[in-house]
Amino acid sequence: MATPGKLTTHVLDTANGRPAAGLKIDLIRVSGGQHQMLGTKITNADGRCDGALLEGEDFVAGTYVLRFDVGAYFDGLGLDKQKAFLDLVPVRFVISDPNAHYHVPLLVSPFGYSTYRGS
Repeated sequence: MATPGKLTTHVLDTANGRPAAGLKIDLIRVSGGQHQMLGTKITNADGRCDGALLEGEDFVAGTYVLRFDVGAYFDGLGLDKQKAFLDLVPVRFVISDPNAHYHVPLLVSPFGYSTYRGS
């Protein structure tokens, strides 16, 4: 029996050396040029979301975007917005195996980011 797939994330604030707690993340499905908002989550104290972003019967093959609101996160820390470079960080990716675990971490500072498919 196949393991049900799921989508998770983890956001680390590399500028301050800690998890990015309280960061808003939108999940969007892209199909035929249309963008469908599937939901919004807020990261917890560990920089993760409580529960999967997507799982169960909603976890299907397709193209998705995780949109990380890093501008609001860094603004909430008191960073001068004139110095910040990033606002919204969209990470567009493809789920091809609905039985797999897709983990999309984001390492972020006000000026740059990195992401990859994690485990």
